[in-house]
Amino acid sequence: MRKIDYLITLAKIKHFRRAAEACHVSQPTLSSAIQHLEDELGVTLFKRGQKFVGLTLEGERILAHAQRLSSNWDALKQEAALCKEQLAGQLKIGAIPTTLAVVPLLTESYRENHPHIRFQIFSQCAEKIIHQLDSFELDFGLTYLNDPRLKGFKTLPLYQERHVLLARQLESDTLKKSLTWQEASKLPLCLLTTNMQNRQLIDAAFREANVKPNVIVETDSIFALYAHVRCAGLFAIVPHSLLALIEMRQEVTAVPLTPTLSREIGLVARREHLEMPVQQATWHLAKKLNLQARFDALIDFVY
Repeated sequence: MRKIDYLITLAKIKHFRRAAEACHVSQPTLSSAIQHLEDELGVTLFKRGQKFVGLTLEGERILAHAQRLSSNWDALKQEAALCKEQLAGQLKIGAIPTTLAVVPLLTESYRENHPHIRFQIFSQCAEKIIHQLDSFELDFGLTYLNDPRLKGFKTLPLYQERHVLLARQLESDTLKKSLTWQEASKLPLCLLTTNMQNRQLIDAAFREANVKPNVIVETDSIFALYAHVRCAGLFAIVPHSLLALIEMRQEVTAVPLTPTLSREIGLVARREHLEMPVQQATWHLAKKLNLQARFDALIDFVY
């Protein structure tokens, strides 16, 4: 399994020295292990050169099986831990940036029920999440469920995302209890960058309203988005789930937008014939969170 891990890491990092560092071994040790693996399998896995060139065609085919083998090995260890009445291991979750507020709710529930689980959380675009689920680099994704590329994956709906206008309390005093997209377009806005799926949904809502938004700042950071609302007097349009991340002060509030812009968010995982124990536990815990009611209540709460 160590040789299999070296193969997967080298194929991912595409650099012998950095792959060896990631595996916490010397470069000669990694190279020797790859050579031994090739000898055992009777095929050449990597094209030879003075530096990393790439996988051979045979190597590409072997890599897919190696990734599945590594995943099954993790499942075996999880099953063994369950025999000792404790679920253990590492859970890798990829989340689109606007769903990062949801992840702590899941990890909190895990810590209460399965304290031996450890987590790696990655903020990624939907395309990368799907790719890394396919290549066994992620255990779960948290993303939009209306993506046609998710066919063949197992999905669990969690909540309907609703968009709101985020405003500093001082500016919100002059706003109505709800705003149209036409009214929102006249405000100085801070929005996510145009390459992000959430921004594309927002732009589509403005186009449907036949208006062009007054975008002053664009950022790929949720933190920067909030900071510009709180400190620079700008307005932002965000999913209402993000209100769970906002500092609990009487400084920022949320104003609903009409017509409602809504998308279904949920968990995504590979569809396996033999489901991993950690996947069973994740599905069970996520169903108990009741996220829809929790996030909907935040719209009426003034921070």
